Amino acid sequence: MGLSTILAQTGAPTSGWDMLFGGTLATRVVLIILAFSSLTSWILIFWKAQQFRAVRRQGDRFLEKMERATGLAEAYKAVLLLPESPYGRVFRGGMNFFSELRPGSLREGAAPSEGLSLTQLQVLKLVLEKEEAEERDALAVGLVWLAVLGSVAPLMGLMGTVLGITNTFLGIAASGSTNITAVAPGVAAALVTTVAGLVVAMPAIIAYNHFLSGLNLVSGELEGFSSEFIGTLAREGRV
Repeated sequence: MGLSTILAQTGAPTSGWDMLFGGTLATRVVLIILAFSSLTSWILIFWKAQQFRAVRRQGDRFLEKMERATGLAEAYKAVLLLPESPYGRVFRGGMNFFSELRPGSLREGAAPSEGLSLTQLQVLKLVLEKEEAEERDALAVGLVWLAVLGSVAPLMGLMGTVLGITNTFLGIAASGSTNITAVAPGVAAALVTTVAGLVVAMPAIIAYNHFLSGLNLVSGELEGFSSEFIGTLAREGRV
């Protein structure tokens, strides 16, 4: 008599599907929640991956245009022709604020204007920092849910295991049987939720750290660009 025949006769799960669908109501509910969490996690992962790839392409095009420009006025015209991007919005925010302080100074053939005062320069820095923060917050949307899923999924799986094992031991106490064949099926089915929780959590945690690294990279580039923007104003005698 084979092992699978013995397990079938004792009611023990003989396959992974038996363990998935043969557990208690509590473990099945936990598995359903984990399945929904996994689906949500992968949707977020694909969405953020696409978003960050687009931002990297936009950043490369933006920096290429900036390197070719010979001055702020030419750079501003070039950026206006590019698609919307975090880099372009920060640049336009700074340029628009400067234009409000010195109207017409960026037009071709405009007479040299008085440079910005120290107070105006400080306010310009605050405007650029505000634009950077808004872009960083926009890119960070969804990351917190990856962190939550990565943290909560293992705990949810462990809770399902505890509930399943508790139910198994209650059944053993009611039947009065201490045979291993009476214990093993319930324990095996209960442990499936722990495995499921880890399967949900690992991709979410890996993706969260990967995207967080990309977010920090973009934030650093925006901060560096803001400093370069002010430096360009100084080189052109506008500060």
